[in-house]
Amino acid sequence: MLNTEILVFTSFSVFVLGVLLLDLLVIGRKQHVISFKESLLWTAVWVACAFFFYLFLLFKGDILHDIRDMEHLKLIITQYAPYFTLSTDNFQEALVQYRQNIATEFITGYLIEYTLSIDNIFVILMLLSAFSVNEKYYKKVLFFGILGAIILRCIFIFVGSSLIQRFEWILYVFGGFLIFSGIKMFIDRNKEEKIEPQKHWLVLFLSRYMNVYKRYVKGHFYVRTRQKKTYITPLFVVLIIVEFTDLVFAFDSIPAIFAVTRDPYIVFFSNIFAIMGLRSLFFLLAKIVTLFRYLKIGISVLLVFVGIKLIGAHFLHELGFKTIYSLYFILAVLTMSILLSVVIPEKKVISHES
Repeated sequence: MLNTEILVFTSFSVFVLGVLLLDLLVIGRKQHVISFKESLLWTAVWVACAFFFYLFLLFKGDILHDIRDMEHLKLIITQYAPYFTLSTDNFQEALVQYRQNIATEFITGYLIEYTLSIDNIFVILMLLSAFSVNEKYYKKVLFFGILGAIILRCIFIFVGSSLIQRFEWILYVFGGFLIFSGIKMFIDRNKEEKIEPQKHWLVLFLSRYMNVYKRYVKGHFYVRTRQKKTYITPLFVVLIIVEFTDLVFAFDSIPAIFAVTRDPYIVFFSNIFAIMGLRSLFFLLAKIVTLFRYLKIGISVLLVFVGIKLIGAHFLHELGFKTIYSLYFILAVLTMSILLSVVIPEKKVISHES
């Protein structure tokens, strides 16, 4: 079982790394400003990849844990899906139900992560603008930012899963934190966030303990002077801040997916597919950012929803609440947020000069 899990996990990781390197070293080897068309194309590619992985889980999902008999299937369900109930004792029929469940868990977790990533995109866009990063270097910063995010989230997910297996009450902590985050986001939704680069605490910290060059040097993260002294550039400082920002957002997004599934592999796969689409989505949303005025309200509603789902999982199970209902709710909130943003025009403030 363990060998199969490691094989699937490693194969998936190699695939992701290979596509990233292909994009960086071959397709996008020349640093340039990403166009709307290119952004749309890569976003479609990653959404398609996630859909094909959903189909893989739907028809071959039992391969993930190498399930070979009914006893092993029930063990996996007890460990990773305690609120999922089989309606048959026939092994083949039970496998079909199990595959349908994990496929639904994956696509639901993927949508949650993708939605929460949109808020992350706005913050990253604001960071890059505040630090006056040239647009043609956005892709490089996001490439290494995503690479770091994959590693950090992998650690976070599997450590979190181990803690949940040992201390189930942590789910109540996660749920309370998500409800708090959702309410806070709703209250602060109209506040203008400002970033002052020179006063940012990470900038001050790095400047104190590292040699920071005073200006950008093309797309380089570090430079060596004639005195053979090595300096990190402001672009590297921005990369560190982007990594830290993603880590902060992970405290919302990862517990949110644990509200859908406790299988760390499904959590990891849904996270990584969403993160891989994040970079292309970034360039897409950067062009149409003003259209999504009500999306923050939608995100805050989703955070509160998954928080309540984590805390009331047992009660909801008794009521017959299924994973597919979470998917329907998320789709409804997303659709409503986007429709309201498009249909309801933004009120323009008219100033009267005396």
